[in-house]
Amino acid sequence: MTRTRSLASGILSFSAAAVLALTTAGGASAAPASPSPSEDSLLPSVARLAVNSTGAADYWTADRMEGARPGDVLAGKALATSPRSNPATVAKGKNTKVRASKAKAATTGSVTHIGKVFFTMGGANYVCSGNAVTSRNKSTVSTAGHCVFGGPGQEATNFVFVPAYENGQAPYGKWTASDLYTTSEWTASGDISYDTAFAVMDRLDGDLLTDVVGGSGVAFNEDRGLSYTSYGYPADKQYNGETLKSCAGTATNDTVNPAFTTQGIPCDMTSGSSGGPWFIGSGPDGLQNSINSYGYSGSKVMYGPYWGDSIEKTYRVASRS
Repeated sequence: MTRTRSLASGILSFSAAAVLALTTAGGASAAPASPSPSEDSLLPSVARLAVNSTGAADYWTADRMEGARPGDVLAGKALATSPRSNPATVAKGKNTKVRASKAKAATTGSVTHIGKVFFTMGGANYVCSGNAVTSRNKSTVSTAGHCVFGGPGQEATNFVFVPAYENGQAPYGKWTASDLYTTSEWTASGDISYDTAFAVMDRLDGDLLTDVVGGSGVAFNEDRGLSYTSYGYPADKQYNGETLKSCAGTATNDTVNPAFTTQGIPCDMTSGSSGGPWFIGSGPDGLQNSINSYGYSGSKVMYGPYWGDSIEKTYRVASRS
């Protein structure tokens, strides 16, 4: 039996029963390439969670941000109650790339678009990582699905994004969310192959998010086995969650649970880096193509979902909202 470790991950805190159920899942097969979906066809596979942002920014005091628990445990709870018996499949549609967007004004610091995500779920406060991405609404942030929806009745509230967070400071403010979008595959069964979400942020002082901090370009339906650089705010063991960290390497398939259709890169980031972005190539200026999702005990590998057709649909709906 494979046991999970306390890493940035959607399944890091699996119960033994949940790990056993998932380990015995069958292999995955890729669907044939399909044409770009129409806007109407985007809606059925996307789950929307409306958020009441009133008071959310004030709620996140320095003490609450410091005391927030890494959100990794939430995916384990969801998956433990939603065992799957059918192999996961990831549809590969038409390759799509969206260019990065630049901030209108000069920004300070090396990476302004990556930050921390804070939220409340089930009465507890949690933290994940996130990244501002280019979008039609100039207000979209990527993160992990388990940082938005943790199972029936476990939906995020008090959701804020703090770009360029460092040592308790919020140099570009705390951005509240109006809507959260994730894949229906994640909300229906906690399918780790679709562990991605996009948050749409409110204006702050009249400004739109990516006008202030910029936004990463995104890519979907890329080849497998690319080289990536991932980022996040790990908080466990040798880390304290107060500064941005990174990992880099060539992606390989998850051979422990091939049904997930996920890929992993060499990485020792721990809990708290969930939801942090994966960029194609070296450094934070490439196109985002996945997020930090999970890892296994004793293996310094971070896994992320393949960004195929379903996750692209979720991004498009969030971007247009």
